[in-house]
Amino acid sequence: MKENLFTFEQIHIEVARNASDDFNLFHDKHKWLEITHNPFKGPIVLGFQLNTLIEYQMRLYREAHHEDEIIADKQLRFSNYQTIFVNALRPRQEMSLDIKKTLISTIPKLTLTNRVSIKSQGKTILLGYKKETQEPLFLTDTDLSALPDLNSLPDKTFVPDSEFFLKRKWLHNGNVKNFLSGSLAEQSDYFDELTQFTHYPEIFPCSLTSGVLLEKARLERHDFKANPMVYTSHDISVDRLLVKQLKNNDKVHVLVKQLPESKDNTLNHTRILLRTYECFGLLENKEVLFRIKLNLVPLEEIIKNLSSKS
Repeated sequence: MKENLFTFEQIHIEVARNASDDFNLFHDKHKWLEITHNPFKGPIVLGFQLNTLIEYQMRLYREAHHEDEIIADKQLRFSNYQTIFVNALRPRQEMSLDIKKTLISTIPKLTLTNRVSIKSQGKTILLGYKKETQEPLFLTDTDLSALPDLNSLPDKTFVPDSEFFLKRKWLHNGNVKNFLSGSLAEQSDYFDELTQFTHYPEIFPCSLTSGVLLEKARLERHDFKANPMVYTSHDISVDRLLVKQLKNNDKVHVLVKQLPESKDNTLNHTRILLRTYECFGLLENKEVLFRIKLNLVPLEEIIKNLSSKS
């Protein structure tokens, strides 16, 4: 596929972070300066913004190649995003998104796969895959059926007899439209008030996990200026059937669990320990809307690793 060129402005970052309640200092046009040893020299684009741009461009790609018909016919219910963040993207920095031709495999089960990459100024920003499957690809072994009634629990607390932190979020059409526009996606392809057409995008509910992780860290008195964390990867599975049913004012219970750090779980070819989170978005009836595995590392460790190589 021909590469598409895009440029984010700072206003796109502001709109997206406000819409998703993401108060990470890396995206703030003033507070990025307060981060200790910040190497990015300015605010950076949100990872979930880039994922949403990929979601939208993949949607256009599927429609152009009539692959949306295969997805419907074969009931490929799950949309999966596998993303590795290699470098940060700054506003006003032109970038290209490349979508490779779809590979259709039938073993072990029918899967549509596209390799995607984002590059800017000769550097790779992001590498990953978009896959359509009948079953979710990530966090399939986690059983959430034994959880208590989440509606009865206090917000911003740990679920009893579990390692999950709970934060409730409500979906609002205005926020979703803003996040789409902030991610360079055409909001009118998802919403039309005159015909009362509403089709929520897949990534927006997932993007709320960033704000939830920040809330958890704030309650734990994490120092965002002295010890900032950066994403290294997202593995996301979204239930397409449940996304279709979403509407304004729907409640999503976001659950996040931090895994113990381990020497067996490090950033590629380094000794940097990854901080891994398992995140789930549950609807009122405990149906699982999304599953996400996130990896973060302290910025300080990345800088140390870079300086040791130079």
